[in-house]
Amino acid sequence: MAKSLWSREEHILALNLYWQIPFGKMHKGNQKIIGLANLIGRTPSSVGMKLGNFGRLDPALQKRGISGLKNGAKGEQEVWEDFIRNPEDLAYESEQVKAKWLNSTVEKINAIETDQLPVDGTDRTRVVKTRVNQNIFRNRILSAYNYKCCITGLNTPGLLIAGHIIPWSKDPQNRLNPLNGLCLNRLHDKLFEDGLMWIDPDYHIHFSELFLESEKKDTSDAYSWLKQFEGRKIITPSGFKPSVEFLAAHANIHGH
Repeated sequence: MAKSLWSREEHILALNLYWQIPFGKMHKGNQKIIGLANLIGRTPSSVGMKLGNFGRLDPALQKRGISGLKNGAKGEQEVWEDFIRNPEDLAYESEQVKAKWLNSTVEKINAIETDQLPVDGTDRTRVVKTRVNQNIFRNRILSAYNYKCCITGLNTPGLLIAGHIIPWSKDPQNRLNPLNGLCLNRLHDKLFEDGLMWIDPDYHIHFSELFLESEKKDTSDAYSWLKQFEGRKIITPSGFKPSVEFLAAHANIHGH
């Protein structure tokens, strides 16, 4: 008997998973794909094909000349367009749907400590939504960079930050845009955030004069390790490169 058409919730779950897997790894043997297939009662091949269909709508892939699978469904288009119109709302909804299908809560599946949240009401929802979407952005960035710092290649997840090029508070429309993200270790992320490090349009790493002048005061191995990457190129992800426009805006904000 043929499986029924995909529901909106199933499409949302598939899009949620699409954000977590590099395009080249969207195949039926991927454990995350198998997990979603088991959850919604479909085959891994069907889920893998659905993710491939989302690829045809992804402008990041289109810029690389990758078209994804050609024969998509209306449901994919509708969910994708909802995300483009309201990225934070749709991303949050995707975690709500996931929690529902797992018979859990958004807080639990995102490891959010509830005792640190407002008791109820709009304040609690706002805080939870922000943390959930920050987790989604982290998953998108770390997955795209194959869980490696784009400067050092460090691959210890606990030491990696999904940093925004244009800060979360400054550009709401691009909060979840993977082109607005860099996977960095904690130290280089802090340098980038404070404007002591910047990346040029050719993806070369540079440190500010203020930071480089610190050598006169700090001769430690840690300082030498940090600054040794001056002039090197970052490791760009397989799915896309960070936006040159965002990098230029970051440099301009900090006077570089």
